Formats: sequence, structure tokens, C-alpha cells
Amino acid sequence: MKPWRCISAVGWMGALLLSLAAQAAPMGNEDARHLLSRSGFGASPEEIAAMARLSRRDGVERLLAGAQQNPLSPPPEDVVAYLSPKSFREAEGEAKKELLRLQRQRGVRLRGWWVAQMLATPSPLTEHMTLFWHNHFVSSLEKVKSPALMAEQNLLLRRYALGNFADMLHAVAKGPAMLVYLDTANSRKGQPNENFAREVMELFTLGEGHYDEHDIKEAARAFTGWSVAPETGAYKWRPFIHDDGVKTVLGQQGNFDGDAVLDILLARPETAEFVTNKLWKEFVSPEPDARQVKRIAAGFRTSGYDIKTVLRGLFMSPAFWARENRAALVKSPVDWVVGTARSLDMRDIPALPTALALRQLGQDLFAPPNVKGWPGGDAWINSNSLLARKQLVERLLRGEESSGAGEMAMRAAESGDNGDKDDRERQRMARALAAMRFDLDRWNDALDKAHLSPETALLSAAPAGAPLDDSLPLRERVKTLLLDPVSQLK
Repeated sequence: MKPWRCISAVGWMGALLLSLAAQAAPMGNEDARHLLSRSGFGASPEEIAAMARLSRRDGVERLLAGAQQNPLSPPPEDVVAYLSPKSFREAEGEAKKELLRLQRQRGVRLRGWWVAQMLATPSPLTEHMTLFWHNHFVSSLEKVKSPALMAEQNLLLRRYALGNFADMLHAVAKGPAMLVYLDTANSRKGQPNENFAREVMELFTLGEGHYDEHDIKEAARAFTGWSVAPETGAYKWRPFIHDDGVKTVLGQQGNFDGDAVLDILLARPETAEFVTNKLWKEFVSPEPDARQVKRIAAGFRTSGYDIKTVLRGLFMSPAFWARENRAALVKSPVDWVVGTARSLDMRDIPALPTALALRQLGQDLFAPPNVKGWPGGDAWINSNSLLARKQLVERLLRGEESSGAGEMAMRAAESGDNGDKDDRERQRMARALAAMRFDLDRWNDALDKAHLSPETALLSAAPAGAPLDDSLPLRERVKTLLLDPVSQLK
């Protein structure tokens, strides 16, 4: 063996032994915060202290074992009450305006409900993955129109969030929200709509470059007949408009229906690699390691697309824990707002104003900007968003409380009142900010019990600015940390 190969082998073995040792030892506060922040949304001092006593492997297993299939509370009953297109067509004048107001109100309440789940969940990883899949299998209330169908899809994504990707793909593809959003519901023999066939290959499974236009056209034929019953909003199979002829998709030929095409896509190794690559960018670093992605994706595919398997591979990879990958990911508005609230242990933060704040910051839940979803990364940071984040921090740390502000925000959001839209948005944001309050004394007690410094509790790396003066009042110290550029990163 050549000398350099011996050195390389010894170095690799040493790194492996160090990695194994790190996995077995208690991870400590910094690693605990890193794991909790990346996998969920921030973490309270108590959560950090509990996780710090575990090894990295045991910590990861605890997160995976704690995944939940159901929300803490179901969506409000009126939100999941389906309003048929016929009811809108037949309504006139004030009755139609009232239906539109009701639909708008339910959309607002749906957003507030999801934020409440994120703020209170004992399994932030479940909600994080539900949000990830919402931005992977994109659909939007702006086109679907029905809060009931969007709520149904959200529950479906949560049910499969850490389950089986293959089963989720089949379920989402037949979900009424997706059928409406990508126009499959109106696709028929002789006039197949290609939207879903294109997006399922480009955005949901294979990724660009692994199919051609002929594959899209043939797959679109297979999805004809998948539809929605307009009177109930449920999935409906319409065999009389299905194209039952022979199709050729990715080199395979047969009388395929939509499920058969999805199975063809799942059988390709590119699908596991595409999803793993996207999860790497979500949890590890902006630039995936191609060799590691291929290795983890192979295990993902061999497992039959078990999502816990791919997450375990990512969370236990050396790259996830590497110092150079700390503070390497830009926080989305949800990461930042919900994460800040959870890190400051703000237990009673009102969900609806928080949802309105997220809209102002550029992440309007249930309404991604287009079929590709929110672009993420550096796109989250601009002068407007930074100013809005700064204003939110200043409001949180004033220590004042505005009673009834959450209810005022609710009425403003639901009313559809007259006036300039931007002005109404600013009013909603102001009311949202006024409804939030930080209990400094309670948080300080939690820090003491957990033996944590404010820096460790709030930042994923050392502050970018000058070291903080320990003699500063705690409120000023916290404010300085939350306004530090590093607070935008995880």
C-alpha cells in the first residue's frame, strides 16, 4: 500500500473513532441546542438541559420516537366544514359576499390553528416535517380556495410526516387539494392536463434532467379519471374519462393508471437521491455532500422509503454535527418567530397574531408563492424582512402587554374591511406585535435551573458582534442577542 493511502486510512479511522466516541458521550448544551433547533423550532432552557444529558444517538432516537401522527387539537369544526362550488355559484348579492367572507375567515383561523400546533407541540420535529412536506408537495389556498381541503391535506402530511414517503406520495397525489391545485380533477381522456405529471417528476420525485416531455405526456394520460366530487370535496374515481390505452413512461410500457406511474417513479434511484438532497439542505447545510447523499439515499430506498431512516442518516452524519455547518442555514420566518417564542419559553403567545406576523415576514402559511414553494435560504433575508424582525424583537422585549390585541387582530383579519390593503396589513401587524409578551423573570429562572447562558440558549454560534458585557441588564442582553445577525441562522 502506498504511504499516502496508509496515512489517509489512519486519519479516516481516527475520525471514525472520534465520531463514535462523540455519539456515546452526553452531548452537552451546545450540541443539544443545535439538534433541537435544527430538527424543530428553537428550544426552551428546560428542553436543552434534558437533551444535553443524552448521547447524540440517544437524542436522535428520542426525537424520532416522539413523532406524532395527529395534532394536539383538531382544526376548528367550522374550518373543516366543506363549502361546495355550487353554493358559491347559486349565491347572489349579499349572500355571496357573506360566503366569501366566511371562506376568508376560515382561512385565517386555519393559519392560526397550525401556528398553535407549532408553538405547543411536544414534537417540534413532527411540525417541522409537516411544514417541509407542505413546501415539497405544494398547494395553495389561493387556488384551492377551500380551507377544508387544505386542512385535510395538512392532516395528511402530518400523518405521514415521519412515516413512509411512498405511501405519502400516493395519498397526496389523490388528495383533493392537490387534484384541484394542479388541475388533475379536470383532466380527461383526449384532453389530459400535464401539470401534475410534470410537477410530480420535477418537484416531487426525480428532479430535473431525469425525464423528458414524452414521459410527461404519457404520464398525464395515466392520471386521467382522478377527480373530486364537487358536492363533498372527496376524491372520486371517474373511469369513463380515464385513458386506458397503453402508455410508455421512463422506458416502461403498459396500460398504466396513476398509481402505476407513481410506482415507476419510486423505483428509480433518482427519487431517493432527490428527496435526500432536499432534506440535506433543510437540516444539514446549503451545499450537500454528493457522496454522503448517495449513501444515505441508498438506505432510504432500501428501507422502502421509511422517512425516519433517512432522517436518522442525516442527523447521525458527521456533517450534521460539524462545527463549520453550525449557523449555516438561514431561518425561515416560521423558524425565527416560532423558534424565538419557544426559546424564550413564551407559553401563551397568541397564535393568530403570530400567523399574521409570519405573513408580513413573507411566509404566509397555506399560501406558498408558486408550485416550487418558498425558495428559502438567502431569499428570506432582505431589508424589509430584517426591519420587521427587528420590530418584533423590540416589541417582545418591552415587557408590556396589550390586552385584547389578539382579538382585535382576529376581527381585522376576518373583516375584509374597506381601505388600503397595505394599511390594513400594517394595522394587523401592529396588533399582532402588541399581543406578544416576554416574561423575563420566568425565563431567567429557567436559565438558572438549566445552567445555561443566554448566548447558548439563543444562538447557534458565537455572536457576530463584540462579546457581550455580562453586567448588562438581562433584557438588554437578550435584545442584543436577538438582533445579532447570528440569530437569523441555525
